[in-house]
Amino acid sequence: MQYIPNILFLIALVLGIGYFTRNIRKVIRNIKLGLDIDASDHKKERWGNVFRIALGQSKMVVRPVAGLLHIIVYIGFIVINIEVLEIIIDGLFGTHRIFASLGVFYDYLIASFEILALLVLLGVIFFWTRRNIQRIKRFWSSEMKGWPKNDANYILYFEMVLMLLFLIMNASDLQLQHLGAAHYVEAGMFPVSQNLVPLFEGFSESTLIFIERTAWWLHILGILTFLNYLYFSKHLHIILAFPNVYYGKIVPKGKFKNLESVTNEVKLMMDPNADPFAAPAEGAEAPAKFGASDVTDLSRIQLLNAYTCTECGRCTSECPANQTGKKLSPRKIMMDTRDRLQEVSKNIDKNGEFKPDGKQLLDDYISREELWACTTCNACVEACPVSIDPLSIIMDMRQYLVMEQSAAPTELNVAMTNIENNGAPWPYNQMDRLNWKNEV
Repeated sequence: MQYIPNILFLIALVLGIGYFTRNIRKVIRNIKLGLDIDASDHKKERWGNVFRIALGQSKMVVRPVAGLLHIIVYIGFIVINIEVLEIIIDGLFGTHRIFASLGVFYDYLIASFEILALLVLLGVIFFWTRRNIQRIKRFWSSEMKGWPKNDANYILYFEMVLMLLFLIMNASDLQLQHLGAAHYVEAGMFPVSQNLVPLFEGFSESTLIFIERTAWWLHILGILTFLNYLYFSKHLHIILAFPNVYYGKIVPKGKFKNLESVTNEVKLMMDPNADPFAAPAEGAEAPAKFGASDVTDLSRIQLLNAYTCTECGRCTSECPANQTGKKLSPRKIMMDTRDRLQEVSKNIDKNGEFKPDGKQLLDDYISREELWACTTCNACVEACPVSIDPLSIIMDMRQYLVMEQSAAPTELNVAMTNIENNGAPWPYNQMDRLNWKNEV
């Protein structure tokens, strides 16, 4: 009978980690539905970005108040969860505060956990207030209704409850230490939870043990639940932000990629000695499709971007098209891409492989009006705290519209026709370009 709690803990741990592993494998599979591209270059710059942007949170503090609080929550959540290692060992082997033998170091470790827990709790309350009371505009855009809005609040509630359970667990444990209860060795410093001890004065030892054990179980089960909730939440970025920053764009933001087949075609047209009717070079293959109309046409990095997006809205709040009332929201581009990818994923889960469903990212999720509203200014890319690139998806979908469907806006078609005929986007013959000087 004495081993039943340990067995139950082992079962909960295996189920929690097993389900999480299953879902992470599914995320990896979904990302691999995208086109493979070589990102093995500039390793020094990429690792530098990981340490500076992902670990150092350098782009978060551009907005100081929210940025600093995010750093506190970020550091606090990571450091506090070091105690999860002790909880796992205690849960598996029936010990209690197994690391108490570390002495003074353990005391200061627990004290730091508690101070960080309080700071995390205050930070989360602040974030909840900004989102629900102050109602910051970027949190109340049209794409942030329903699940996206609720998901953000669920995460905040999760974090509040986990921090409170941690402090209640410590406060009841401290009271049990004062009472000299068996197995509750005197260990740790509790600068925050000691203020909660008066709430437990007068409770019997058995009641305190029940409170402490309940808080302990709910805390670890809450962490396992939170871990598995990530797959269904925008907070998957907690894990994916690091690889996403590593694979982020490291060339100048104004540099757009060129299709090799198109570049070669242009070179051929400009070469006066080239034979326009010559057969393609041996081994050269024309691309099966120009641009992207669905998620499987995008690159793996772009799909990783979609899963990493935390819907913070910094990109949309910086977008000049959005600010002037256009339909475009870079955040929605990423959310739509992820939603479509999840739809494709469910299709694969159901059928064993993807069965055409009559839908695609273009038109069914992202409208043409949104795509053509973009000014390609890169403000969204610059604003993203984790190096997400909504512009690359917009440009690939534009490329599909122009090169596969000849569906560019009239103004763009006119400009391209003028470039083809006149060598410039204006409707003037090259021979007439300098006529203006005769009018001076």
